[in-house]
Amino acid sequence: MGLELGIKFAVKNENPMKLRGAQFLLAFVFLGPMAARAQNLDTIGVTLLWTITTNVNGAGIHVAQPEANNGPTTTNWQVNSSSFGQLTSLFTYYSSNGSATTFPNSLGAESGHADAVGTNFYGIPNGVATNVALVDNYEAGYFYNSLIAGSVPLNNNDPVVNQSFNFVVTGVSQQQIIDSTYDNYTERYNTLFVSGVGNGGSVNAPATCYNGIGVAVDNGSSSTGPTLDNGRAKPDITAPGYPAGLTSFSTPYVSGAAAVLMQAGARGDGGNGTNAAADIRTVKALLLNGAVKPADWTNNAPSPLDTRYGAGVLNVFNSYEQLAGGRHGYIVSTSVSTGGAHPPTGASGMVSTLSGWDFNTNTSSSTSDGVNHYYFNVTNGVSEAMFTATATLVWNRQRNKSGINNLNLFLYNAANSNLVAVSTSAVDNVEHIFVPNLAQGRYDLQVWKAGGSFVSSSETYALAFEFFSLPLGIVRSGTNVVLQWPLYPAGFVLESAANLNPPASWNTNGPASVVTNNQNSVVMGITNTSLFFRLWRP
Repeated sequence: MGLELGIKFAVKNENPMKLRGAQFLLAFVFLGPMAARAQNLDTIGVTLLWTITTNVNGAGIHVAQPEANNGPTTTNWQVNSSSFGQLTSLFTYYSSNGSATTFPNSLGAESGHADAVGTNFYGIPNGVATNVALVDNYEAGYFYNSLIAGSVPLNNNDPVVNQSFNFVVTGVSQQQIIDSTYDNYTERYNTLFVSGVGNGGSVNAPATCYNGIGVAVDNGSSSTGPTLDNGRAKPDITAPGYPAGLTSFSTPYVSGAAAVLMQAGARGDGGNGTNAAADIRTVKALLLNGAVKPADWTNNAPSPLDTRYGAGVLNVFNSYEQLAGGRHGYIVSTSVSTGGAHPPTGASGMVSTLSGWDFNTNTSSSTSDGVNHYYFNVTNGVSEAMFTATATLVWNRQRNKSGINNLNLFLYNAANSNLVAVSTSAVDNVEHIFVPNLAQGRYDLQVWKAGGSFVSSSETYALAFEFFSLPLGIVRSGTNVVLQWPLYPAGFVLESAANLNPPASWNTNGPASVVTNNQNSVVMGITNTSLFFRLWRP
């Protein structure tokens, strides 16, 4: 349709710029200390992932990086690969004036902003997806107007697209046009758009599209949800925003993680069904389900996510471990009268693992709801051990549809049919359950699809799930004690206290953990002071 809109970077206090023919005077020309970027890789699970896997680095995945003009002229949008150790041959540059495979070239000039984004996305050594096969660097106006919103959208053949910019929209109707344009493109070409939500106020397009991932920054300065049109949950996820604490730079961490999971799924790390494992719905579900909840994470039902953090802070190691848990189908599918009760069935089977994923369909009719039941025996044999449950359901808004099919998540105690947790948003195409302190037992995780009026009778969905109880072991070794706990799930720190008299004072001043035999291990000298230890997710 060729809609031309204003566009701006996700930075604070910037002036809007038009998609074409204007200047943008704020430029990023520094990449920052290597140590700070390496610490971010620790935070988001990349360092640990590289420790326990081989060559999970985005190899074979084509990615795109559209960039708005950022500099003293209207031509500053290009990535300079020499800024972060990549080869120029990896890049192709596109604008309305043509394409180029060399740098510098006549199409545009270097953007410090683009360099910083690329550094976090695929840069060497501190990017997430250091071995992507190809990077298409687009001038953002050309990218949107000619590829995404063209009368016949062109396939850019890049399954992951990083968008560290926002549109300047004048109201809900413009946001909805942009959302539909991106959602239609996603459905046509199976492309995952990863977009920054902005840096203040309400979440901005294109991060508001249904089928993409909207990214916040972990310093709390991001734009917050819900969306202005119908109150959908955005952002979807959070990541560090180094070097400037902005969503421009948190977004490429998530884009890199998406490329890593696509590569891992396509090469079989998630077991059979490589096409399903690499599908953008599966990747999105795994990314959200592996995220680590900040201490003040909360959501206001029926919204499935936190308005500031989405599902939490990116941890690609957790997401990869859930992918590696394999694909596991539902145990039984049932139909109930539309709007009727759907308690657990008497099925005796169970999902064979407590961490994994599925890619499946659910079907309803004009008179009945469809329910797919996933049964889990949640136990580790340790008396009174408590578990944490997290499950994420993702499906797409279908092409040329204004609405979505209504799917929900339910978690029932299968022994007594008590409802434990629900996620029942009628406007989101993401549902998310987070249950700490879950007692051991048999549980029925249900994917439910509404009957009656719907977009289509069947809907394809991706489901990621995790039930865990993290043991902390302590043994004496000579004049030391050794504390150990599993690598997965990540995001925990070891804390100690001299006593448990309330209010107990916990600290994290002990030695850093090292990876030993697929365990986190901390060695401490024995003293005459009693110490108590716990694992804690901050």
